Amino acid sequence: MTAHFRFHWPSLLVALGLLGGEIGIALYINDRFVRPYVGDFLVVILIYYFVKTFLAAPFWLLFWAVLFFAYFVELAQYLQLLRFLGWQNSQVARVVMGVAFEWGDMLAYTLGMLTVVAFERHRKAPHWR
Repeated sequence: MTAHFRFHWPSLLVALGLLGGEIGIALYINDRFVRPYVGDFLVVILIYYFVKTFLAAPFWLLFWAVLFFAYFVELAQYLQLLRFLGWQNSQVARVVMGVAFEWGDMLAYTLGMLTVVAFERHRKAPHWR
């Protein structure tokens, strides 16, 4: 099966629900666990379902693409990409990319994507491969 563009309402609804949760965390929670780790856990699930809204692709292709994207963002933090690009003072860039590498974030991304595996396997999606 190859990837192709489409529109999938159920995935969009999941993504929008997760976006609402992420916005709620960003606006109302400022702690040392929920905001940094639960937010990272949820964001990879959000990205997966957002991409799945517009792209029909084999499960494992989307799984690895989203997980490697999240890892790349964290690696960019380790390499201080924002400083290299001169964007270290941009609030938007700092929110989108983050500023500090943490192994805990990598674990949160991994656990988030493993949760996607569990959800997708449980619903026995036809694209499961």
